[in-house]
Amino acid sequence: MDCYFAPMEGVTGYVYRNAHHKFYGGISRYYTPFIAPNLSRKLTSRELNDVLPEHNSGICVVPQILTNREEDFVWAAEKLQKLGYKEVNLNLGCPSGTVVTKNRGAGFLSLPSKLDQFLEIVSEHMGQLGMKFSIKTRIGRSDPAEFQELLKIFNRYPLERLIIHPRVQTDFYRNHPNWEEFERAVKESKNPLCYNGDIFTSEDYMAFKRVFPKVDTIMLGRGLLKNPGLAKELKGTIKYSHENEKRQRLRDFHDTILAGYREAIPGDRNVLFKMKELWSYLGELFEGGERPLKKIKKANRIEDYRAAVELLFACGFKTMNFED
Repeated sequence: MDCYFAPMEGVTGYVYRNAHHKFYGGISRYYTPFIAPNLSRKLTSRELNDVLPEHNSGICVVPQILTNREEDFVWAAEKLQKLGYKEVNLNLGCPSGTVVTKNRGAGFLSLPSKLDQFLEIVSEHMGQLGMKFSIKTRIGRSDPAEFQELLKIFNRYPLERLIIHPRVQTDFYRNHPNWEEFERAVKESKNPLCYNGDIFTSEDYMAFKRVFPKVDTIMLGRGLLKNPGLAKELKGTIKYSHENEKRQRLRDFHDTILAGYREAIPGDRNVLFKMKELWSYLGELFEGGERPLKKIKKANRIEDYRAAVELLFACGFKTMNFED
């Protein structure tokens, strides 16, 4: 089984990515938060730092591109190729209102004719460049029935991988993923598939495999943010002999991210903003961590933040995965 790490805007940049690879791993490909090319024909400093080879040494990284303009996609692909990348990913899944109103991300799905034209041009240019490209998509803008036509469009082009989050844009992250439409893709897709959506535990994964036993590639997002060891847990390749071992690994993971942000981001306030966002996911691992998490949320100084983290790490974990 291959596990991919989903791009999560503002969270899974290179600082987080390197720490996760070092302490947890189990990921075949890390997808970057999207690059949004514009008329200036320049990557922002954040975008460039995130894809620089020296910031991703030893990690398989696939940059993601958010656009509905063929020329912008091709420009970004060429730029990334010069940095050493051989594959890029098209974002057709972002449900954010500010993205969708510009007919990008999942908003592009409501324009199937334009999307078909886009993919025809992009596919030709990518072939000329000798680059691979994949797509991460939802199953429609507002109606799952849209996916039937969309899948026909995707089938016309040689994709490295079709990554499907089987929700429509208007679902955001509500409702259960639509496995009926994903089954359509399993039966009809001419491209290799990857499933993405609501796999948070080993039980979730086993339930998915009972229905789709032949799908051997999954993408994890929020599940990995809540439990960084999830990919290896699904593979059965991570075990802890004692709670303290699990605690220490998570602590080292946290400390490495904090140090990385303090080096990369000016100002402790900005660093704290990033760390608090991380704890909105990781905090669910702890039993009785409500008070320390509130202190983390209120912290305005690094010293106060560190003290609150110490209190949190004194709490127990909600779930254990120990060797017998």
